[in-house]
Amino acid sequence: MKKQTLPVALIQERNHGDAEANLSVIEQRVAEAARRGARLVLLQELHNGAYFCQHEDVCEFDLAEPIPGPSTERLGRLAREHGVVLVSSLFERRAAGLYHNTAVVFETDGSVAGKYRKMHIPDDPGFYEKFYFTPGDIGFEPIDTSVGRLGVLVCWDQWYPEGARLMALAGAELLLYPTAIGWDPDDDQAEKTRQRDAWILSHRGHAVANGLPVLSCNRVGHEPSPMNASGIDFWGSSHVLGPQGEFLAEAGGDPEILMAEVDLQRSEHVRRIWPFLRDRRIDAYGDLLKRYRD
Repeated sequence: MKKQTLPVALIQERNHGDAEANLSVIEQRVAEAARRGARLVLLQELHNGAYFCQHEDVCEFDLAEPIPGPSTERLGRLAREHGVVLVSSLFERRAAGLYHNTAVVFETDGSVAGKYRKMHIPDDPGFYEKFYFTPGDIGFEPIDTSVGRLGVLVCWDQWYPEGARLMALAGAELLLYPTAIGWDPDDDQAEKTRQRDAWILSHRGHAVANGLPVLSCNRVGHEPSPMNASGIDFWGSSHVLGPQGEFLAEAGGDPEILMAEVDLQRSEHVRRIWPFLRDRRIDAYGDLLKRYRD
């Protein structure tokens, strides 16, 4: 079977203060990734600024912008300048009082290939996203690009096998997760290790169950809480997995351009020996549409 290799880059970064500072750094990192041969570049979740969902404050809605808007215009130019497919993550203002956590995919000519609105919205200590984001209404639809059909999901979606499976069933060739995940600095080391390991295992499970490569790009650095809490230490550990859950590349806990080569034909080979889609009992899964089986 012929090998078809896709060079990818994940831009793992810390917050640099505001949208202008962060986008300037992103421009530098994407240029470097393109020089190193990347054709697909993935950014982290809500990369324009700090992870503002650590508290609930109506003033944070001022950070949102329309799509298309200033950031999509700038990111589109960046994709066009370097000839890469670019996956971004923005705070979308759809209308007054209606906002989404939205991933936007740019084609190599700078046009918008498609977008995905985050479907699963958390509401947990330090992650008060339900205050800001309306659940997505586009569904789990892959985005066709010149480098392949991308199944783009966002952060909290990573804990749900249904989203990954529906993207796979719609023909996604890769699963991509812009992410902002970290731990409470006050947790002990054992708890921190369990959390990070669970996060990586969930992605490896999506790769194995669907026979697809998985790319997850996280942010790094400590971000203080506006609520006088301990804040969040974003742990990085961005990674690229093959369709058997194998590591193709893994980052540490510092800013990094993580590069990898993804064999797009390997999924075909893996699915021939592990034909999970063939053996699904679709006649017996009706209860999956229930919240719980009482």
